[in-house]
Amino acid sequence: MRAFLPVFLVSPVALALASGLALTACTGTPVPDSGASFSPDGAAAAIDSAGGDAAQFDPNRPRGDAPDTIQADSGEMGYATQGLSDEQSFKAVTERTSIEGDKERIAANRARYVVIQPTDIPQRPDATGPDIVKYALATTNPVGVQLYDRPAWYLVNIQTACLKYTSADFAQAAFLAAGGPVRDRKGLDPDGDGFACDWDPTPFRAALQQ
Repeated sequence: MRAFLPVFLVSPVALALASGLALTACTGTPVPDSGASFSPDGAAAAIDSAGGDAAQFDPNRPRGDAPDTIQADSGEMGYATQGLSDEQSFKAVTERTSIEGDKERIAANRARYVVIQPTDIPQRPDATGPDIVKYALATTNPVGVQLYDRPAWYLVNIQTACLKYTSADFAQAAFLAAGGPVRDRKGLDPDGDGFACDWDPTPFRAALQQ
């Protein structure tokens, strides 16, 4: 058995009558006139009626009736009048500069140009430890080629010993300070090439040849 929902039919006459009653109820409510135009004279009269001083109102000021202590132009939109750069415009650039002016600027730059002559590298004081740069330049053997005798086994772990230093340069300096390259008291040069951990003298040698 099907269920039927009641359907209410509203005649056009009843719908028109309801709409008319709704409009009649709204006729007593005033609607603001949003299309009214601004009048400086009317604004001045409103100020006088409110007890103000209409003489301070200047409709020509960009900020209206702002006090005299506030500047008329705030400069907030000054960037909008600057426009785009014309450095890519050949016509605009040629109007501001000339070949003679460019020659003068080039001559002035050349006059200020100073060539600094290279000087000798300052010597490192002996109190700061071994000079790994000097040591690198004094050696000629490649990395991994044994030159010095080393024990068959070490009491320390080689990888652990190298991890004590933040860089290979520090490890090489500590290695030389402890009697290297002849002796390896810290266990940093197990292959006997004279270079601790991953230290490589090749970059120092290449810099000398350039």
